[in-house]
Amino acid sequence: MSIVQAFLCGVVYFLAIGNLPFVGLWSLQRPLVCGLITGIILGDPLTGAMTGASINLVYLGFISAGGSMPADMALAGILGTAFAITGGLDAETALSVAVPIGLLGTIVWYGRMTFGSVFVHVADNYIEKGEYHKIWRANVLFPQLMTALMTIIPCGLAAYFGASYISGFIEALSGTALTIFTVIGGMMPALGVAITLQYIFKGEARVFLFLGFILATYSGLDLLPLGVIAGLSALIYVQATSHKSDSEEEEIYE
Repeated sequence: MSIVQAFLCGVVYFLAIGNLPFVGLWSLQRPLVCGLITGIILGDPLTGAMTGASINLVYLGFISAGGSMPADMALAGILGTAFAITGGLDAETALSVAVPIGLLGTIVWYGRMTFGSVFVHVADNYIEKGEYHKIWRANVLFPQLMTALMTIIPCGLAAYFGASYISGFIEALSGTALTIFTVIGGMMPALGVAITLQYIFKGEARVFLFLGFILATYSGLDLLPLGVIAGLSALIYVQATSHKSDSEEEEIYE
């Protein structure tokens, strides 16, 4: 991996968690997306997409509530994909390496939340001086510059130096240890699916879970038509329940 490629990986990480418009938490942060982009940077978009998709399965039930961050899936997707491509890892082994990286990445998130509070007082200072035209610096410019320093440099260094050592690390673990990592990595996607099922397997949604499972298993349809059928079913269900609730409200008023 060249220095430029490592720097670009850091830039992708910055864009993924920098809360910029149209990118970040709702798009680029997902390992499937940032893994693909990392693969493009390293010249192997197919491996990047496949590795990112495998890592993404772990974070299907990912929730960040109240400012908490259980894991940094963007860093896991970027570095996991980078190490997979440069080290020649398969998706399962890369996944077992990416998950601990995602846990380590929470340090960046909490560091941003902690040091970012300083800029609130900077904005207060601008207000006291009547310099209202400078408030955007405390709200946008300074926090983004701090985020850039906390993301581009560490991620770039990790990608550059980590990639040079990953091959030797894998060779040292070859044999039983590497097999254990592969097995663990293959089991991790089940965790993400299980967390997602906790939200689906409730109330009236249970029948759709069984219906979708039977349809996907025995119909022989591809993913695209199954997705269309699922979308139409959801639309019909929402329309039917909304009409039912409207009629009940009319009866109450009568």
